[in-house]
Amino acid sequence: MASKSLLRNVNQLRFVSTTASPLLTPDSKTSLTTNHKKSRHVLSLLRTENNPDRILEICRSASLTPDHHLHRVAFSIAVATLASEKHFPAVSHLLDGLIQSQPRPRSESFAVRAIVLYGRANMLDRSLQTFHDLERYEIRRTVKSLNALLLACLTAKDYREARRVFFEMPEKYGIEPDLETYDRVIRAMCESDSARSSYAIVAEMERRGVRPRASTFGLMIAGFYREEKYDEVRRVLRLMGEFGVHVGVATYNVMVRCLCERKKSAEAKALLCGVMSSRMRPNSVTYCLLIRGFCGEGDLDEAMDVFEVMVKSGCKPGSECYFGLIRCLCERGEFETALVLCRESMEKNWVPSFSVMKWLVRGLAGSNKVDEAKEVIALVKDKFSRNVDLWNEVEADLPR
Repeated sequence: MASKSLLRNVNQLRFVSTTASPLLTPDSKTSLTTNHKKSRHVLSLLRTENNPDRILEICRSASLTPDHHLHRVAFSIAVATLASEKHFPAVSHLLDGLIQSQPRPRSESFAVRAIVLYGRANMLDRSLQTFHDLERYEIRRTVKSLNALLLACLTAKDYREARRVFFEMPEKYGIEPDLETYDRVIRAMCESDSARSSYAIVAEMERRGVRPRASTFGLMIAGFYREEKYDEVRRVLRLMGEFGVHVGVATYNVMVRCLCERKKSAEAKALLCGVMSSRMRPNSVTYCLLIRGFCGEGDLDEAMDVFEVMVKSGCKPGSECYFGLIRCLCERGEFETALVLCRESMEKNWVPSFSVMKWLVRGLAGSNKVDEAKEVIALVKDKFSRNVDLWNEVEADLPR
């Protein structure tokens, strides 16, 4: 049950405030010379805050707006934290206040954001209510809010409701579906083991003059891989040709990802070799998917081989490549190689999780590499001051 303090803050919640926030002190506001820095400061506060009273106060005082990218991130963090603690009344007041606080005429973008965030909070009933109540808010309903409602259904994993929304709402409210609408209902079908139903959606798209894109067919391919219907995957590839949609590296990446997720990384690598023989160049995503797949199967040798080929080909490894390889190397006890990759990763400002870094440090110390272990600790402490105390404890346990 919410505390009296929480309820008081909820009732007082407003997003456009003329008073200074006690959480954004005069000193801190002086040092934050740009709106970007101020937004970063707000994000930092929200990422480390679990108290619902303070979360609501931060949001109230920061005058957040979904038209600003960092503010959208802030809303997502706030809603995720409140929902994880089951403070659902606070989520409702936060998002209803987002819409109601707007000056007229009110923007649909505020309602769209609220609809999506309700879905992320697993409050799909409120997403639906917000969509139905747009006239009450004096907001014109368009395909954007319809697509937001479908995304809320997908986020909440309520695929039956997603289908109902698609088949009922456009006719009820006179909304013409667009490409994004069709892609989202296809995704709902394919994630609920009903991939065959997507053929009917593609046929409707053709009737309505909406051209499917490669990502549309990629959703179908992923769905049939999920159901292990490989003949249907080949059928979709032929269908792409009939629609004049190029089967490019993005489509092959979908296939590589699906195979790796099913612990069939060797098949994914064979597929990659076939792609390369047809003079289609894999990209960084392709290689990263394979590396993650082999790491997930504990096949470090294959993962390292792919990493070497990736680097030689001129593709740049992403943070996930480094993190997966470092973890896999630590599992195998190859701490010196892990240290080399860790240094490269940290030069790019990519730092693995605390647990992996601690594993590496203790592994180096156990291999008579105490100086190297201390070097890693110093680098991490320099980048993440909030973990200094934890690293001090780890360092104190190292051999002298």
